[in-house]
Amino acid sequence: QVQLVESGGGLVQAGGSLRLSCAASGTTVSSNAMGWYRQAPGNERELVASIASDGTTTYDDSVKGRFTISRDNAKNAVYLQMNSLKPTDTAAYYCKARTVYLVTYWGQGTQVTVSS
Repeated sequence: QVQLVESGGGLVQAGGSLRLSCAASGTTVSSNAMGWYRQAPGNERELVASIASDGTTTYDDSVKGRFTISRDNAKNAVYLQMNSLKPTDTAAYYCKARTVYLVTYWGQGTQVTVSS
């Protein structure tokens, strides 16, 4: 059974930082395409950052230079370091895994709120 558990969200002032974690079980993050998505109220879920099995990373233009996705193979976890946070970054953040068999799994999400 695959589980993705996000943590690290919270309330932070604009300009602050947060580090989100996604702990995986039942699947190996280094073998998967892993991604962080976010969804604000009334908006569609959007891709923030991704890391492929070969380590290639991609970022939405809105977070380039501020957010960094990484993974720790030993801990079987993926992280999203978020710096210079803006109120527009406020959203629920979700971890997603896509396996080599193209099966997708989602975490339950963690809320990030950035105050101005």
